[in-house]
Amino acid sequence: MSVKIKLHFVIDKTNKAESSKRLLLKRYKNYKPSSSNVIIVVGGDGFMLETLKKYQIYKKPFYGMNMGSFGFLMNKFKNRNIFENIKKSKQILVSPLKMVAVTKNNKIRKAIAINEVSLLRQSRQTASLKILNGKKILIKKLICDGVLVSTPAGSTAYNLSIHGPILSLNSKKLAISPISPFRPRRWKGKIVNIMSKIKIKNLNIKKRPVSVVADNIEVRNIRSVKINISSNIVFKLLYDKNNSLIKKIKLEQLRKQTF
Repeated sequence: MSVKIKLHFVIDKTNKAESSKRLLLKRYKNYKPSSSNVIIVVGGDGFMLETLKKYQIYKKPFYGMNMGSFGFLMNKFKNRNIFENIKKSKQILVSPLKMVAVTKNNKIRKAIAINEVSLLRQSRQTASLKILNGKKILIKKLICDGVLVSTPAGSTAYNLSIHGPILSLNSKKLAISPISPFRPRRWKGKIVNIMSKIKIKNLNIKKRPVSVVADNIEVRNIRSVKINISSNIVFKLLYDKNNSLIKKIKLEQLRKQTF
């Protein structure tokens, strides 16, 4: 960046993140979000996801500094040389998923998800789901604990935990992964084009209630949900040169292969 870097700090309220607040705000001026040209996010991955959605209206790049546990979406925390690190950083563009859920009472709820949209059974009964890609039926009846639709950026999160495929950022794909499939047991999911329009229907609303979660926003008792990439929303994420999101994804692929 050749222009003067103006920072706006968004710091999580955890004890660990709060401990850095005084030091950072003493060392760096904290501009208003609208006046800044980089938003610094101090916290963990969950806090980063919340902040991206909350501050998307400003259309600024985000530079995360990890004060959480894993910090997959974050850079290492450093209270010095922030300007230099930002100047040398690489920018990654990420578009979220758009979720449109219809409840059993025909109420419509909308949300976006940077990592994934997951459908989960609400009771002791397994879910009974039908999955379509446009008009094409991907699976007529899936008996399972749930199903997950993941972006490339989110493919190493919950998706990886349920043995879903890791997608490279430039793959232009989405992963549909079942959670504990019971029938058919051998269905491993599907990798589809990133422009796909996915629809998932609950086949037994009364006996087998299902909720849907877009990152951290939950809608219960759904009738159906439509999921597609929201290409009109683009998040700009800044990563240290030796700590890029692409590199992190490649490292996760290697870990999975050598497990």
